[in-house]
Amino acid sequence: MLLELNQLVVQPGQQFLLKNVSWQMYENILEELGERRAAKINYSQGLLEIMTPLPEHEDDKVIIGDLVKALLEELEIEARSLASTTFKSESMKTGVEADDCFYIQNEAAIRGKKRIDLSTDPPPDLALEIDITSRTRLSNYEALGVPELWRYDGQSLEINVLESGKYIKSNISRNFPNLPLFDVIPQYVEQSKIKGRNATIKAFRSWVKSQTQN
Repeated sequence: MLLELNQLVVQPGQQFLLKNVSWQMYENILEELGERRAAKINYSQGLLEIMTPLPEHEDDKVIIGDLVKALLEELEIEARSLASTTFKSESMKTGVEADDCFYIQNEAAIRGKKRIDLSTDPPPDLALEIDITSRTRLSNYEALGVPELWRYDGQSLEINVLESGKYIKSNISRNFPNLPLFDVIPQYVEQSKIKGRNATIKAFRSWVKSQTQN
């Protein structure tokens, strides 16, 4: 079976789903395919998903991640981005690879750690998913207890915050409660496609400074 997965070609923007996959099979697949792969692998209750992103997916992921990093720097908040690190919990039979993720409130708790173990370490404070060709399963992140999940569909930003184990949609980010990011992030993503990445990040930093000064 692992040989078949190695031979599998998943076209950009496409998904491959495999049912009735045991936890040990999932672990074996992660090890066999390795970390240097283009595909994302998610697992939930026996369902394995392999997805290869489109170039536009990667563009949006990078610019939103850069905007978050610029925001954290301007606010002088220590944070750690772990990009598409695999987060998994055998007890919850769930494993996810976000497009990007950040430790913000809990940065100090995982500072310097080379391995994150969700049985003892907290999950990321913020996860980002680009949902252009598919919709992220909220239940995967609910199971891992990720406090805040952003989903961007190429046009709008959806902010989900965890309440009593379930996500509710919100116009306010818990990590950045004083900034109207729900409206602003999509504007700067679009601006980056016209003016370029560097000009956009510079303009965004100026906007953050104006907001904090006010």
